[in-house]
Amino acid sequence: MRGALNKGLLTLLLAASLALAVTGCASQNAATSAEAYDPLQPVNRVFYKFNDLGDRYLLRPLAVGYQRTLPQPVRTGVHNFFSNLLYPVTIANAFLQGKFRQTGRDGARFLLNSIVGLGGLFDPATRVGLTENDEDFGQTLAVWGVGNGPYLVIPVFGPSTVRNALGDAVDSPLTPFLNITDGKLDWSLGGWVIYQVDRRSRFLDADEQVFEAYDPYIFVRDAYLQNRRYRSLDGNVPEDDSYLDESELDDPEPADAGSDEAGPDDVEGPEPPGE
Repeated sequence: MRGALNKGLLTLLLAASLALAVTGCASQNAATSAEAYDPLQPVNRVFYKFNDLGDRYLLRPLAVGYQRTLPQPVRTGVHNFFSNLLYPVTIANAFLQGKFRQTGRDGARFLLNSIVGLGGLFDPATRVGLTENDEDFGQTLAVWGVGNGPYLVIPVFGPSTVRNALGDAVDSPLTPFLNITDGKLDWSLGGWVIYQVDRRSRFLDADEQVFEAYDPYIFVRDAYLQNRRYRSLDGNVPEDDSYLDESELDDPEPADAGSDEAGPDDVEGPEPPGE
């Protein structure tokens, strides 16, 4: 336990140091600009093609089979379970961003869904007004004024930026997937695979937009950056600025799909994988 705590503190200190470096060298800040900064595009395109092949011939077929095989109530339960499992990340980052009232409500939501909702399979919290929020350390860094840094495409994990990749590393101690600190992979790898398949299945309807895009790489890059900007600003994007609504990319289920009663079978367009 103490070793894990020390490792977490070391990660946080490293994150703070890198954050200062990003602040000094990043040419863009998500709070002021949504334009793409992509100096590594030649390398990113190579990794994008690699990820696209894996998606087309492995992840997407699994997601299609998952959607066709499992009924909507089961898929809703799976989605609710993973959302609740990852919710400590939102709680911690809401606190770091100074959203103390939201932190309390998010904590209450997590407890209610974990206990009454049977480990998160059901979502009674939404029914009593404790709506779901979405925070991560990448957004926290944006609130702290850290710039995006260059756009990245990470093999397997997909679109990111220097800031968001750093944020994912800091959030990882609160993420129950790929726990290899003891030198071996455990059951959490299987959980991560199920999570990715469920997540991919929710974006199948938008595949056609990507496939028909003149340059799919640019389409995915811009969609990712605009969505991250929207989330970092809590939706308060200037009226003259273009953005993609988070609800269009992140939660394609119908309004009542987050509750313990499933809604109609509906999916939404994709967020680029790896956020």
